Amino acid sequence: MSDNIATVAYLGAAILFIMSLGGLSNPETSRRGNFYGMVGMTIAVLATVFGPRVDLVIGLPWILGALAVGGAVGLYAARKVQMTQMPELVALMHSLVGLAACFVGFASYVDTSVVYSGAEKAIHEVEIYIGILIGAVTFSGSIIAFGKLSGKIGGKPLLLPARHALNLLGLVVVIWYGVQFVSAPDVNAGMVPLAIMTVIALLFGIHMVMAIGGADMPVVVSMLNSYSGWAAAATGFMLANDLLIVTGALVGSSGAILSYIMCRAMNRNFISVIAGGFGTGGGSTPAASGEQPAGEVVAVSAVETAEMLRSAKSVVIIPGYGMAVAQAQHTVYEITKLLREKGVNVRFAIHPVAGRMPGHMNVLLAEAKVPYDIVLEMDEINDDFPDTDVSIVIGANDIVNPAAEDDPTSPIAGMPVLQVWKSKTSIVMKRSMASGYAGVDNPLFFKENNRMLFGDAKKMLDEVFVALKG
Repeated sequence: MSDNIATVAYLGAAILFIMSLGGLSNPETSRRGNFYGMVGMTIAVLATVFGPRVDLVIGLPWILGALAVGGAVGLYAARKVQMTQMPELVALMHSLVGLAACFVGFASYVDTSVVYSGAEKAIHEVEIYIGILIGAVTFSGSIIAFGKLSGKIGGKPLLLPARHALNLLGLVVVIWYGVQFVSAPDVNAGMVPLAIMTVIALLFGIHMVMAIGGADMPVVVSMLNSYSGWAAAATGFMLANDLLIVTGALVGSSGAILSYIMCRAMNRNFISVIAGGFGTGGGSTPAASGEQPAGEVVAVSAVETAEMLRSAKSVVIIPGYGMAVAQAQHTVYEITKLLREKGVNVRFAIHPVAGRMPGHMNVLLAEAKVPYDIVLEMDEINDDFPDTDVSIVIGANDIVNPAAEDDPTSPIAGMPVLQVWKSKTSIVMKRSMASGYAGVDNPLFFKENNRMLFGDAKKMLDEVFVALKG
């Protein structure tokens, strides 16, 4: 394949990637967006493998072997990983992108097939240095995020003394060794500062994510997605691959925008989240807390819940991570279908940070074949709660906490929430009265118009469904 044909193929793939991002912006077009992305990636891989820069005699067996291994791992993950495990899988995939950037950077540095000199050499070495730096931070940070999301590492932030000073010191050392690396007379001399920087970057990635509380992990996932994109772009510069540069920039910029949007949705300062210490661990009690909620908790049974749903004209369902853990989305759909057949107006309210990663609830509901047109974002439905007969919260907590609006001393003060307490009746499904992932007590549980349905979400919803049919 000639250079011109490869360039045209890369251009077509880049256009398909942009169309893929556009399709993924809406649930109704997400399947088409995924298809565009797959076609674009197929074109990109074929154009690279059969392009002028690959020796098919020597390289093709290695490439085919790598494709077989990677494809097998991806197929296994797609078939075996549960929907509740998707956030940690995404974090793990981000770590692999970072690791690949590090490997490519070191390989590019020791590669003697292309000789650079003068300003071109300095620019190439800066690309290598920055690429490995971003890749190492992405790799170690994503591994810690995987551990936190999977429960292998506690959600409580690790706040070391003078942590910001440590970060600043690490940055100064990285810059100093960067100067030493670029001015090194040969590969052997440059390998020492490059290796030291890599270790510092790995430690920084660990420290950065360990200092972020569990309540902020959805932002961390989107942030690491952005990092992986910039790592891919840096790899593209190292390999002089235009498509990799464009693709990495698309992923990096879209991830950064998503992180900013999510921080706004949580009333968080993006820099504060990244600096660490703004969130709390799951189940921990924040230092800054207002008065304890007062009132009486009223528990209801599944049969009573079914009666309230049957007599309602308007119902809003608010899914949370508890629904994902219980894998109750299919039962939720069956209840929704049954209520709609009875003439009940049923809709879903999705908070931007519901679940453990952006779009987590949308993916679960789409898997259960819930119609897209009744799945609404927070801004679209919040004003409708006063006219809602029953709001049922399934495994969510912080995103329906009225303390965000009523208690200025609360750690989540100012965070936009779904105002379910304004419904005529709200029903919260939880296993217990434990606080949410942010570790904040929820006054909603004690509201006069609120009822608590305790138990496993799947089991309780099955009982509600049986009672509704009866």
